[in-house]
Amino acid sequence: MDRFPSFDLKGKAVLITGAARGLGRAISLALANAGADVALGLRDVNTGSALAAEIQKLGREALPLQMDMSKVDQITAAMNQAAEHFGRLEILVNNAGIAPENLAENVTEKDFDATLAINLKGTFFASQAAGRIMIRQKYGRIVNMSSQAGFAALPTESIYCMTKAAIVHLTKCLAVEWGKYNINVNAVAPTFIHTPGTEEYLSDPKNRADTIERIAALNRIGEPMEVAGAVVFLASDAASLITGHTILIDGGWTAR
Repeated sequence: MDRFPSFDLKGKAVLITGAARGLGRAISLALANAGADVALGLRDVNTGSALAAEIQKLGREALPLQMDMSKVDQITAAMNQAAEHFGRLEILVNNAGIAPENLAENVTEKDFDATLAINLKGTFFASQAAGRIMIRQKYGRIVNMSSQAGFAALPTESIYCMTKAAIVHLTKCLAVEWGKYNINVNAVAPTFIHTPGTEEYLSDPKNRADTIERIAALNRIGEPMEVAGAVVFLASDAASLITGHTILIDGGWTAR
């Protein structure tokens, strides 16, 4: 009889970027709960002690790392540190991202460059650094963080939307190039989720009502662990035949 699908990540080492809070924190804990040891990519390594302690309570190892995603030297150094510490690196989750809001006609060059540097350039070079390790291993799983904004236009978010759409295609490109090394590359694309990053926007009753109405099928705001579940799936051997794909976790927003 064929083996049943396995979602177990025991013995696997994972690095997650932007791990400090929100989706990054939830995904880190979910991966640890599934059995993985977790390297925490942090813009400020001093912010990672509490999350590391939570991971250790789950019986897994945590490794906080300095990893400003706008600095390629820090990306490369953190990836190599993780691989050296654990002796391997099977999973990368590219979670870090920013979303400065502004009308398209008012976008500044500073905000444009910063958004591309972290969301797109950072994702590419983190994937490249992990990919070099995974190619040597002949095994790897990369999960990128796109967004429903890569599929549906959001007013005042033109640059963010552009980067998240680009991540969808980058995911396909890397999947095609690296499949021969047994590396699967996928992405998840969440809707609005209850996180510190969306708290201010969703605290406005008008914004909240409009968002819930647009999430047509389920009519509610998502929770971080609902995104983390899809990441665990894509990181696991249960998703071994899935690559180059982006899973929309949008409660039906883009089905309208």
